Amino acid sequence: MANPFAFVDLPAARSAKKPRMSGLTMMVDFGLPYGQVSDVLEMAGAYIDLGKIAVGTARLYELSYLRRKLALYRLHKVRAFIGGQFMEYVFAVHGEAMLPKYLAEAKRVGFNVIEISDNCVPLTRTQRMSQIRLAREAGLAVFGEVGSKDMKNDARLLVGQAEDCFEAGAEIVLVEAAELIENGKPKMKLIDGIRKGLDMSKVLIELPGPWISGVTLSAVEDMKKFLVEAFGPDVNLANVAPQDIMETEALRVGLGVVGPKVGAIASASKGAPKTSSATVRARKRRNNKTERKRAA
Repeated sequence: MANPFAFVDLPAARSAKKPRMSGLTMMVDFGLPYGQVSDVLEMAGAYIDLGKIAVGTARLYELSYLRRKLALYRLHKVRAFIGGQFMEYVFAVHGEAMLPKYLAEAKRVGFNVIEISDNCVPLTRTQRMSQIRLAREAGLAVFGEVGSKDMKNDARLLVGQAEDCFEAGAEIVLVEAAELIENGKPKMKLIDGIRKGLDMSKVLIELPGPWISGVTLSAVEDMKKFLVEAFGPDVNLANVAPQDIMETEALRVGLGVVGPKVGAIASASKGAPKTSSATVRARKRRNNKTERKRAA
C-alpha cells in the first residue's frame, strides 16, 4: 500500500507492522455502531491492535450484531476483548459460581480474550489469580488490569498485583488510568515506580477519560504527550478514543503536537543528521531574537 509523503522518514523505534510485540494501541469501544467501526478500521486499522468492548455493553447487543462486529475487528487483525468491569459485575451480583458460565458465554459469542480487573470490586490475591486461571482453562486469553477507580495505591502494590497476573497466566497487564493522574497531572513517582518494576513491553498504560472526575480533554492530551516523551514511540497505550487514533499515531512518530522531538529519532536511525532537542531549542531562541529585532 502506497503512502503519501513517503519521503518523510518515520522513527525506526516505532513498530510499524502488526502483529506488534510493543507499541500497542487499544481503542475503547463504548458501543460504536458497526458502520463507524468499519470506517475507523478502514482508515486507521493499521494503527489499532486491541479493541475493548467496554464495561458491560456486550450484554446489550443483539447476538448476530455483536458477532458481526467481532468478525470485523478480526478481519482487520484487531483483538477485541470484553472490559473487566462486566466480569466484576457478574462476580459481585451473581457470585463466583456464575463465573464459569460467564466465561463460556464469552467464548460462545465470539470472544477469545477477556479482561480481569478489580476497578470497582476489590479482589484478593487468591481471587485474582483464581479468576485468571479459570479463564485460561476456559480457552480464553487474559488481559489483567490492576488499580482502582476509587482507592489510590502505591507503585509497589500495583507492581505486585501485576506480577500476580502474569504468574497466573495473563498475557499483558493494563494499569487503571485513575491511579496515574491527580488533579489533571501525571503522578510521576508512581509511573516511574511501575516502569522500574515491570517489563513495559507487557504493560498497557491507560489514558484517563471524562469518566474520571476532574479529568479534562487537555489533561488526556497532556498525559498522552508525557507518556510518548517519557517511554518513546513504542509505549503501549490503552483507552484511545476512536476519533483520536490517527492523532495518537502522529504523536508517536513525531508528526503531532509534540513536534520533531520524536521525529528526530527517525533521521538518526536512517543515517541522516540528527536534530537534537537542544538544537531545536537553540533554533527557537534564535527565531525569537530575530522576531524581537524585527519588532524593534
